[in-house]
Amino acid sequence: MCLAVPGVIIEKSVENGLAMGRVDFGGTVVSVCLAYVPESEVGQYVIVHAGFALNVVDEEEAQKTLALWREINESELGGTGESNGALSA
Repeated sequence: MCLAVPGVIIEKSVENGLAMGRVDFGGTVVSVCLAYVPESEVGQYVIVHAGFALNVVDEEEAQKTLALWREINESELGGTGESNGALSA
C-alpha cells in the first residue's frame, strides 16, 4: 500500500535546478522535491509521496488527515498513550 502524507513547507530552495523544500511532518522535517508544485509557498501544506510533493492542500484538509492519522495511531496503541512515532502532531 502507498501512502501520501500532508506536511507543511517550512523552507524553499533550488538544488541542481530543482525546486526543493524542507517539509515538517509533525516534528519530523525532511527534504522534499517541489518540482510538481512550483506554485507552493512556505506555510502551505503539500501531500508528499516518496519524497515528491504531489499537490497543495488547504490547512483544513491537511488537519483532517492528520487527525485521522492520530486516531489510527491511538487505536493501534490500545489507549496506552505511548507514541510509536507515527505523525504525532
